[in-house]
Amino acid sequence: MRSPKSLKTVKPQQAVLAWDAPCLIAGVDEAGRGPLAGPVVAAAVILDELHPIAGLNDSKKLTARRREQLFDEIRAKALCFSVAEASVEEIDSLNILQATLLAMRRAVEGLRLKPGKVLVDGNRLPVLDVVAEAIVQGDALVPSISAASILAKVTRDRWCEEVDRAYPQYGFAGHKGYGTAEHLAALRAHGASPLHRSSFAPVRAVL
Repeated sequence: MRSPKSLKTVKPQQAVLAWDAPCLIAGVDEAGRGPLAGPVVAAAVILDELHPIAGLNDSKKLTARRREQLFDEIRAKALCFSVAEASVEEIDSLNILQATLLAMRRAVEGLRLKPGKVLVDGNRLPVLDVVAEAIVQGDALVPSISAASILAKVTRDRWCEEVDRAYPQYGFAGHKGYGTAEHLAALRAHGASPLHRSSFAPVRAVL
């Protein structure tokens, strides 16, 4: 086990161990593991220390309006970023955990610049060809992970708002695909759409 004494005091964006060499660090997070429909979205972000972004935090702790503002600022100021997803079909064939890790790997591989280290929110790591570290609650602790969580969350929320126009009976714009009472009632009334994850129990129950 790593001793706390092995850590040096550095800026959160440089949350690296004392024996790490300086390098580009990418933060990675996802959105959409829990919902009953739609893709799981992942983002990877390498921030620019010369252009700091104020107010970065876990996307779930920010208002929708603030997330939208930071979404634009991150895209404008980051050294590079990448957003990727795993489809409903991949979620149903692989399971949600493996599909999430797949989306994360795609996001990292989509970065214009290759990071020397990747910091991932949570306790599981995708298969990568660079050094990676999982950080529990990293979206609230590491700015680059916070930025990734915002890009992923806003991207998926926008997807929900878009498909709500095609499938208004399900109310995606409101519940964002989560298993709310409203969503479950719509599933019972209308059955499952092609957007729903058939491997999830509430969806499977109405198929």
